[in-house]
Amino acid sequence: MNEVRVAVLGASGWMGKVHTMAYQTFPHFLGRDQGTACIVSLVEANPKAATGLELSAPGARILSDWKEAIRDPDVDLVDICLPDNMHYHVAKAALLAGKHVYCEKPLADTAEQARELADIAREKGLITRVGHAFPRNPVHDLAKDIIDSGEIGQITLFKGCQHIDIYGDPMTPFMWRADGKLAPTGIVGDTGSHVFSFMDFLVGRVTSLIADNFVVTPRRPVVNDVGLGEKAELNGNEEWAEITNPDGSNIICRFENGARGLVDFSRVATGRKFMQTYEIYGTKGSLVYNYDEVNRLRFYTNNDGLGRRGFREIDVGPENATYRAFLPLPNFGLGYNESKIIEAAEVIRSIASKTPMWPTFDSGHHICQIIDACMESSTTRNWVDIPAN
Repeated sequence: MNEVRVAVLGASGWMGKVHTMAYQTFPHFLGRDQGTACIVSLVEANPKAATGLELSAPGARILSDWKEAIRDPDVDLVDICLPDNMHYHVAKAALLAGKHVYCEKPLADTAEQARELADIAREKGLITRVGHAFPRNPVHDLAKDIIDSGEIGQITLFKGCQHIDIYGDPMTPFMWRADGKLAPTGIVGDTGSHVFSFMDFLVGRVTSLIADNFVVTPRRPVVNDVGLGEKAELNGNEEWAEITNPDGSNIICRFENGARGLVDFSRVATGRKFMQTYEIYGTKGSLVYNYDEVNRLRFYTNNDGLGRRGFREIDVGPENATYRAFLPLPNFGLGYNESKIIEAAEVIRSIASKTPMWPTFDSGHHICQIIDACMESSTTRNWVDIPAN
């Protein structure tokens, strides 16, 4: 299967637009020899949002019902860019219909649901992928190479964070991401899962944790048709809605390999438009990453002589084949959309070659286990163990 026929669900939203663009763009950079994508349908339930959608992928059918896309024999891959609470039900229906599935994070509302999805996919021999695109930036391939080669020794400590300020202002309107029915795990599944994906990719399994989830502003005004990042004018007559999922969390965790972790993330860090960092310390050296320097890794090694030890800056460049596909020089910067292009290309390559690539639904299951443990720990105020399967 060299050409993969795709249905994008939730096509008018931010992620739907990004995915639609990525399928059409990746061959220009990464080539066609490992598979191509043809978008055969775009699904959008909101008629107003669907206006003009046909221009996004000429020739694609515009549908209002995701079930119709899943029933379509011309669809090979179902791409889910829908609200969190729909992921499990839609992914399950797609898998049972024999479709490969690419689902945005979080994979499911619970680890039990994620386990079921991974098991169905395995039984049916289907390719799965969870939309954790940040680790697909080539700089993190370098980090993994350094770790796997033993250059920083045994990992002892991971520190990671991700903060934004979309809810830093108490008067910012209510949105679906703050609704515990539509997004049951709130920022833990939304932003925390990104940090957890770095942990899974670079460090390994988490075995236990204790978490303190919190809500900063418990009620927010309701303003219709305001999207993420858009400014709203309040007239003073708005209804108010309760925030029913977490705004942030602080976590201590333990890894299977003996390392410890400190993690924090939120949507209320006033002034932080997008902050993402990790620090990985080992017995022989360490790595430091900051999204503000998106393709730069800082590396420290005890192998340097006394008086010469310090962090060196490494700008990932065209020596990495994936980076070279986009840019001929280092420090030009691959951004978020490029990471999604890389991800989409890997999804198509996986299907064309019948070879799973990280993060599959099995990886998504472990990340959902971490999310579950955070929710349970914060409620019980106790450490929570995470089972191995």
